[in-house]
Amino acid sequence: MRARDLGIRCDGTPGPLNAITDVPGVSVGMVTLVTDGDDPAVCARTGVTAILPLGRDSVTTSVPAAIYSLNGNGEMTGSHWIRETGALTGPVMITNTHAVGTVHRGVIDWMARNRPEHAAEWLLPVVAETWDGYLNSINEPFVTPEHAGAAIDAASSGPVVEGSAGGGTGMNCYGFKGGNGTASRIVRIGGRDYTVAVFLQANFGDRRELMINGVPMGDLDVPFPMGSSDWLERDKHPVAGAGSVIAIVATDAPMLPQQCEALARRVPMGLARTGTTGGHFSGDIFLAFSTGNPGALDSGFPSGPSASVELRAMSLVPWNRMDGFYAATVQAVEEAVLNALVSNTTMVGRSGHMSPALPLDLVGERLRPDASRGERPR
Repeated sequence: MRARDLGIRCDGTPGPLNAITDVPGVSVGMVTLVTDGDDPAVCARTGVTAILPLGRDSVTTSVPAAIYSLNGNGEMTGSHWIRETGALTGPVMITNTHAVGTVHRGVIDWMARNRPEHAAEWLLPVVAETWDGYLNSINEPFVTPEHAGAAIDAASSGPVVEGSAGGGTGMNCYGFKGGNGTASRIVRIGGRDYTVAVFLQANFGDRRELMINGVPMGDLDVPFPMGSSDWLERDKHPVAGAGSVIAIVATDAPMLPQQCEALARRVPMGLARTGTTGGHFSGDIFLAFSTGNPGALDSGFPSGPSASVELRAMSLVPWNRMDGFYAATVQAVEEAVLNALVSNTTMVGRSGHMSPALPLDLVGERLRPDASRGERPR
């Protein structure tokens, strides 16, 4: 079940898979870790996701990229080098907050085994995170460096698993079970079709804020155990809306790094369509890349004399034709969030903590044309 299957209106024309893998060359792999032990306070509800802009065969080829942070209460390693050069090289990894270092090491290990000539220079892996400590025993070393390599090895260009899988396994969104969501849009320009697509790890939003197709959903009659004040400590609990969201925007349209940044800056507009206002305790960090100029921004150690160097050129979408790509980004982000919510089931994690699935029957009733809208909950 995805958002469109529920009758939710989604603007724009999607690609064949309605996923980030509609962008030619992009592949996604995941490792999901769900285990229970004798101690109910110690269980795994976590994992690792790998997104490869050009697939494994071209994992060391750069693509133009940029990062935008709506709120910096989170982490995305490698961001300084992306800002410096406008280039992304290697996979984009997403996991839980306390596994960033482990996954970072795992990418280096994978590169050293599979691309030793590249690892012999320097590696600045891109690893992003959201916090899954409500369902997952986040301080336990469930995620290993080998899991990062396994996610890269598992990457494929087929359908993308949504909901509770990979890095999104233990995440929550608007007080419901969250995790992975993806969507794509087709943009026609210059006589050909290009794709703009989004993958996000959704772990954000205050239950009271949730909107679907402009209809308030924040007062749905569903338990909200994360809203209680005693699950973490007696006198300390996360503020509603805490969590984070990592969004990856991909396109095969040729773009400069500045144009990739312009796409990344549109991600919050898509998120806002689902109700969020953004919060201090949510790390909202977005990366956009274009596969349209592969290798143009490569910057490994030089070889040969300077006199023999050939200058490079990049093609780009004219700036005055970017609006269609902006709209596609906003539309895909909104649908990706809804897919993360719809393509999910209730999960019970550590110490019996429960994250309820979005009640699809109640949502469907509210979206009926003759349903009473009422006042938005405060």
